[in-house]
Parts: sequence; structure tokens; C-alpha cells
Amino acid sequence: MIDPYQALGVAKGANEKEIKSAYRKLAKELHPDKNKDNPKATERFSDVTRAYDLLLDKDKRAQFDRGEIDAEGNPTAPYGFGGGGGGYQRGPGGQQQGFGNAGADFGDIFEGLFGGGGGGGSPFGGRQRSAPPAKGANVAYRLKVEFIAAATLQKQRITMEDGKTIDLSLPKGVEEGTQMRLNGKGRSGPGGNGDAIVTIHINRHPFYERDGDNITLELPISLKEAVEGAKVKVPTVDGPVMLSIPAGSASGQQLRLKSKGFHNKSGVRGNQLVTLMITLPEKDEKLAAFVKDWDPQDNPRASMGV
Repeated sequence: MIDPYQALGVAKGANEKEIKSAYRKLAKELHPDKNKDNPKATERFSDVTRAYDLLLDKDKRAQFDRGEIDAEGNPTAPYGFGGGGGGYQRGPGGQQQGFGNAGADFGDIFEGLFGGGGGGGSPFGGRQRSAPPAKGANVAYRLKVEFIAAATLQKQRITMEDGKTIDLSLPKGVEEGTQMRLNGKGRSGPGGNGDAIVTIHINRHPFYERDGDNITLELPISLKEAVEGAKVKVPTVDGPVMLSIPAGSASGQQLRLKSKGFHNKSGVRGNQLVTLMITLPEKDEKLAAFVKDWDPQDNPRASMGV
């Protein structure tokens, strides 16, 4: 396991802005789409994304700094499960799944103390009913889902404790920490099988961010596109679409693509909010010459009183 601070190349006291900046730089460099023939880059991309997830979560970061969880977010001794077979396993696609220990059957303990189970007398003078047969233990799983898959509700395959696989349909309104209960998919017991409890973890994306049901994106555009207006191709979770950039656009201006966000619990989708970011070319002599002789009359800081 790689220390998350080392994975991102940031100091232990790094703030949120420094962490985001480091992640975006590495994500662009290591993204699988740019490194299809380089498995090491893909592996490092996963490490960087895992580190970003942990350090941007204030609670998890504090737990890691205190030594309560490891770099993958799993409990460390003495905070984790002790003995009895609890732990984590990898499923198809590298998603991490965990399963906890079966709990003690306290019904049996109390029956032994108070004479239950065999129909014996109770120390309180009554007759104790025998408890119904106990179900098997529930089993906890942690399923990692890609950002785009969560937004578009793509089915996810998970490997159960017995080695069998199940294709899960993600629920509308899925978000970080959503839990799905699979009845009867836990461990067997005298009273029937327990359940499987699947907790969803949504991976971060190199350039999309989630804001409620909306998805936000910072879109680089050229100075020419901003001044003259243009139609440009924009990525969305459903695939690229064409977007009209109004003439005279400025950095920070926001445009909306309807129904390109996450589904809410009613099935209605949020929007994709596109923030325009004007980028200038490096060492463009013509642009430099134009600006040198250009004398704009307006003051862009007038609204600030300066």
C-alpha cells in the first residue's frame, strides 16, 4: 500500500486546493485512456485516485493520520476486526469487497443463563419460550463503482463470499455510501441465510465533479472561441455533445447541458454545468504584438471599487 501523501506528492499538511491541484495534474498524465499500453501507469492512476479519495475526505484523512485506517481505508488493528475471518477481497475489475465476522448468538447465551431452549424454568418463576432458530450472519461488501457508471446506472458485477457472481442494478439516487441489501445472500444458519449488505463507493473522476444531482466540468476554450463564439465538442457521461459558445464569453461563465447529470430517487436527471475557462497559448508572437498595441478603455475591476 502506498502512503496517500506520497502517491500525490504533497506534504502531510497540504490543504484541499493543493491536493486537488496535485491530483488533476497526475490524473491527466496517468489516465488509462492515455496509457492503454502501459499497465503500470493505469495501476498508478488507481493509487493516485485512491489517495485523492482518502485525503479529500476530512474524516478519513483524520483517521489515517491517527493510524486508525490504512491507505485503502480499511481499519487497522486495534480498530479493525480481530480474528474469525473478517477482511477484504478483490472482485472482478479490481473492486474491493469486504466481509465481516459473524456475530455471537446472544440468544443462546441468555437461554443458557435463564433455562430457556429446553423448556426449563426461569429464575423469575415463569416458563421461558425457546428462541426461534437464528439466521446466518450478514456479510458486508464494499463495491467500488466508476463515476460515469454511477451517473448512468450501469450494472455492476460483484463476487460473493461463496465465489458466485451477481449483476447488480444500481438504484436511482445512488450516491457515496448508498447501501444495498441482498436478501438471503449472507451466510447460512439454522433459521435461513443472512443477507449481503453492499456499500457503494463512487470513484472520483479526473475532470468531472458531482454537485448534488448535477455534474460540474471546467471546459478549456481558446481566446478566439471566446471572442468570436464557436461550437465545440464537450464530454458528458453519456458521450460527447456539441455546445455553442456565445461570442464574447468570459472565463467563469457557466453553460448548462440538460439531463446529463445523476439520477435522483424519482429517476429525474440533474444537469451538467459547464464552466468556461479561457486558455492562452504559450509564446504566441502575434497575440503578444496585438496586446502590446491594444488599449482597452474598460476597467475589469471597476465593480471592486479599484
